[in-house]
Amino acid sequence: MSNDITQDESRNGNNHERIERAATRFKEGTSSAVSGAKEKFSSAADHVESGLHRAADASARGAERAADKAGEWRDRSAKLASDARDRADDALDGVRDFVREKPVQSVAIALAAGWLLGRLLGTRRH
Repeated sequence: MSNDITQDESRNGNNHERIERAATRFKEGTSSAVSGAKEKFSSAADHVESGLHRAADASARGAERAADKAGEWRDRSAKLASDARDRADDALDGVRDFVREKPVQSVAIALAAGWLLGRLLGTRRH
């Protein structure tokens, strides 16, 4: 019987060693898998961060270009408005000069224009 107990203890010891080795291999495998996952996640996070930085830079460049274009359009429209005011002032000066030089003809033209507008815009009565 003593021999049976010794064999059981020996088997149990071998089983314990096998279990310990299996547990150690499992821990090493999980540590390796977790380490690999950490590296992949870190790499993916770096890739995402890099992409976000590039997108932010591109957005900033686009906003700068839009602001530059808006400034150009503002300057261009201010010049066009100034040119239009100058032309309107020149035309008004021309009309004033014409009225001063030819007052009777100016009144006749004004009456004819008024009569024509009245005919075009007036209601028809039958």
